[in-house]
Amino acid sequence: MIKEAIILAGGLGTRLREAVPDLPKCMAPVADKPFLFYVINQLRMQGIDRFIFSLGYKHEVIEDYLCNHFPTLRYETVIEEEPLGTGGAILLACTRANQKNVLVVNGDTLFKADLHEAALFHNHNLAECTLLLKPMKNFDRYGVVELDESQLVKSFREKQFYEQGNINGGVYLLNKDKFMDEEFPAKFSFEKNYLESFFTRRRIYGIIQDEYFIDIGIPEDLNRAQTELSHPPLDLSAMDDNWTLFLDRDGVINVDKDGSYIFTPDEFVFTPGGPALFKKLAQKFPRIIIITNQRGVERGLMTEDALLEIHQYMQREVEKAGGRIDAIFYCSSLHNDHPERKPNPGMALRAKMNFPEIDFSRSIMVGNNLSDMHFGRNAGMYTVFVKTTRPYQELPHPEIDLAFDNLEDFAKAL
Repeated sequence: MIKEAIILAGGLGTRLREAVPDLPKCMAPVADKPFLFYVINQLRMQGIDRFIFSLGYKHEVIEDYLCNHFPTLRYETVIEEEPLGTGGAILLACTRANQKNVLVVNGDTLFKADLHEAALFHNHNLAECTLLLKPMKNFDRYGVVELDESQLVKSFREKQFYEQGNINGGVYLLNKDKFMDEEFPAKFSFEKNYLESFFTRRRIYGIIQDEYFIDIGIPEDLNRAQTELSHPPLDLSAMDDNWTLFLDRDGVINVDKDGSYIFTPDEFVFTPGGPALFKKLAQKFPRIIIITNQRGVERGLMTEDALLEIHQYMQREVEKAGGRIDAIFYCSSLHNDHPERKPNPGMALRAKMNFPEIDFSRSIMVGNNLSDMHFGRNAGMYTVFVKTTRPYQELPHPEIDLAFDNLEDFAKAL
């Protein structure tokens, strides 16, 4: 698995000066969020849990955004004191990477590639660098990647990786140890001085993935992103039978124990409507998944066995009432930057691994904390806030699609 990513986010965005004045290119507003938001969360949902941001132009804008909006993200930054080119920026960031193989992406492009497939290919070929290529029908404005076809086909004969119209998607799997062994000038182009210069004598490969791709450095694509990366308002009456329901536990399913934890099944008290609510929820949603932070375990206040006993009781009561809970995921870590602790989306990724049919754009996260809402947004879900413990939550809120007094009222609205 590739767990680290370098994001090249030092671009000026010359072609976007009119649309995005005085901002780094990756901070261009798209559907009410900086484009960088979508890049980060796309990678997190592919299992990336540590980031190195290579910054330059107005780096303080990006640093402030990361500090305020991604306070639980594992990351560090490197800053170019002068423009180093793509190669120099990658080389500088590689000095902070911990793993041998690291992902490199551009902060102004979104390529929803399958990193698991790419990593298998990269490792199978003992590659130094693997380019992820995107087939394009209208490729003139992007520029076709100029790699020798015979070399690419020779690298892995089961697939053909180069044909007219494939572009370099700006996503690379890079063996940083081998890359850093080479002597480069301080400022150089990764594409010309590394890829083109070393292709015929180094293990540089390419793999085609026909997945969603957008480059906001192109004004037309920036306009297109406004529509394609937004989601329409949540209409509960328009939902079909292929949605997934994610639920927080404390304060949503059971009465929250303010300032403490639920330690035994006897202390677990269902919120209004009780377990019978799950019969209706099960009729509406083919998958019902609980997502809960439970760091009382690592604090030593309760055992994991005690937590499991509580969950078994909850599931038994729900099943007795004719309902269903398909899976329960919990994070007991004490550390806010743990990838599975909400609002980080790691538990959503685990759910997707267990239920590949989950479509996060057709999923709802119900919670009673803003961290639940951020979790839902980070995973690409809709969000529903219940006011059980925070009745005075200010609404409307950009992270909340709908709000109800409690889970019972949400179930009635379905």
